[in-house]
Amino acid sequence: MSNVNLIIEERAADIGKFLVGRLLPFRQKRMVGPFIYIDHMGPVKLSERNNFDVLPHPHIGLSTLTFLFEGNIMHRDSIGTEIEIKPGEVNFMTAGKGIVHSERTPEYLRHSEKNMHGLQIWIALPKHLEQMNPEFFHIEENEIPTWEQDGVQFKLIASEAFNRKSGVPVYSKLYMLEIKSKAKQKVAIGDHLYGESGLYILEGGVESDGNVYKPKQMLVTKDSHLCEFTIQPNSTIYIFGGQPFPEERFIDWNFVSSSKELIEEAKEKWKTQTFEKIKGDETEFIPYPTFPKK
Repeated sequence: MSNVNLIIEERAADIGKFLVGRLLPFRQKRMVGPFIYIDHMGPVKLSERNNFDVLPHPHIGLSTLTFLFEGNIMHRDSIGTEIEIKPGEVNFMTAGKGIVHSERTPEYLRHSEKNMHGLQIWIALPKHLEQMNPEFFHIEENEIPTWEQDGVQFKLIASEAFNRKSGVPVYSKLYMLEIKSKAKQKVAIGDHLYGESGLYILEGGVESDGNVYKPKQMLVTKDSHLCEFTIQPNSTIYIFGGQPFPEERFIDWNFVSSSKELIEEAKEKWKTQTFEKIKGDETEFIPYPTFPKK
């Protein structure tokens, strides 16, 4: 019997001037472990007249994780952070009770051609931390454990697995892994995982129980302890997973919470522009969307 419980195909989603491939949330699977939102961003080439500009917008109740394959983004937020993220590094922002941030092409690249490609991820916070003070951490590439095992390259981008620990400071039991192989290989890693798992194919493919799966698909396993597959040559995959929360999480635009009341409060706060502003990026913002009446 196949261990693949669900196949999620990337769906195009518009985030302004930019189309992304959305994996989570999905109508049949709202979360995988504490992961509540995963976007595959790019790959896209931007001209000297076109830049990556996500205007100031708010979050509550979650952590955001940005991991780039190509490109550069300048992150600014309302707690005073201003830092550029480059490929192989991680930006990890915890919104808690509320934060505003923007993501833009750095000034020195705005008038040249550039590529953009990466993953944008939201991780829900445990209920008792949903109202924590906001935080931001930038993790350098050398703080992310990498190793090779039986010809397969591993990178532990977030949290703990394989008796290793990433420099990304998460708040619940989870893991995010990168696995690469140039050759066809059998991979059996279930003993190192826990909770729920989703396997996302960036390039190449994987084979499980006679079925071959291709890029832009995420496979959700029935049991992470049975996570065994054959990785195809020249493949890159990502595994997201961890322990699910006992309570339901609600999403409204950029707000995540176990409480609908907290989401309503955040909506009103953004509509009245009473969130803290970003120093140096105070004038523009993304308004709360208006949805057409059915």
